Amino acid sequence: MKLHLTHAFLIATLLLACSSKDPDTQEVPEIPKGGIKSSDAFPALKFNLPVELVQAPGDSSRFYLIEQEGTIRTFENARTVASSPVFLDIKNKVTSGGERGLLGLAFHPDYKTNGFFFVNYTSGNPLKTTIARYKANPATHQADPASETVLFTFNQPYSNHNGGSMQFGKDGFLYIATGDGGSGGDPQNNAQNLKSYLGKILRVDVNGTSKGNYGIPADNPFATNTEGNLPEIYAYGLRNPWRISFDMANTRLFAGDVGQNEREEIDIITKGGNYGWRLKEGVDCYNPASNCNAAGLIEPIHDYTQNNGDRSITGGYVYRGKAIPALAGKYIYGDYVSGRIWALEMNGDTKKENVLLMENQGSISSFGQDVNGEVYFLNYSDGKVMKLVNGN
Repeated sequence: MKLHLTHAFLIATLLLACSSKDPDTQEVPEIPKGGIKSSDAFPALKFNLPVELVQAPGDSSRFYLIEQEGTIRTFENARTVASSPVFLDIKNKVTSGGERGLLGLAFHPDYKTNGFFFVNYTSGNPLKTTIARYKANPATHQADPASETVLFTFNQPYSNHNGGSMQFGKDGFLYIATGDGGSGGDPQNNAQNLKSYLGKILRVDVNGTSKGNYGIPADNPFATNTEGNLPEIYAYGLRNPWRISFDMANTRLFAGDVGQNEREEIDIITKGGNYGWRLKEGVDCYNPASNCNAAGLIEPIHDYTQNNGDRSITGGYVYRGKAIPALAGKYIYGDYVSGRIWALEMNGDTKKENVLLMENQGSISSFGQDVNGEVYFLNYSDGKVMKLVNGN
């Protein structure tokens, strides 16, 4: 994910992305023109640098939206809604700009009764990521900024590739996506280092206390290891997973992993899985540039080249709504740079077809899904919340 880019940095990124390889065939025949459209879901609302949209468990009546600089706003789920009060303001704690900021939000499965929710943000000098719990009054939709309980922190060696997405699984555990620590090419090889939090999917028990303010699920891959590997690690070998999500119909965990200079990828995350970075970028060798040892590495279910102007994947959601039957069971995702949105259809855990739904949708910073399975996305550049709707 490439946020808040300067023109110079964007131009440099585009030049680096050039490849001599032929474009792949990610754009199969489109759904007929007008079949799927985007609609301004809340015409009276506009947000500052929006990066996440969620609903609390079991509550379809309102949304919560992260603004990158350190605020969470809440608003009613009504097209006519005219205001978005602040739910939480922690700008005094957050270091933002570029790919830094308040980046993730997840509500406790029992939020209605305990008021707990969790955030992921960058702060400090030296820079670090903080995973913290806050408490709110679910009845008044107001969080207490003084209620922070830090679960854990870890250092960020560079300002980019912070990941940030968090999701609760049906197992009740919190899954946390982390980037490789930044710069380019993972110079510290963090993603393959099992003693680093970086370049991983972490899984923790927010109701446990074995690690102080959280616990380690007993079946985590390194929960009982004696080699110093981090027990929080669930999967590894990721570059910058920008948005993870669970399929509402099952336990499949999807990740959109932003590429380096050539390929963007989508992964289905499994316990203990190694997704290859920095050995591989998508299906290609990266370091070493050829003859990389792919033994034990999990291939993406889909990847695409950057040759067509698609240079920063934004992971999405499996559509489980009722408004657009043609999208049922398809994984909806987009690209931040090109503004394209696709629907990925699968046979089980393998790719069947990838269909381009729409183009020119702005800087897609995040997708969102309501409790009824409908899918939304955020336009980072104009601050709008858009919804996928049936165009027929």
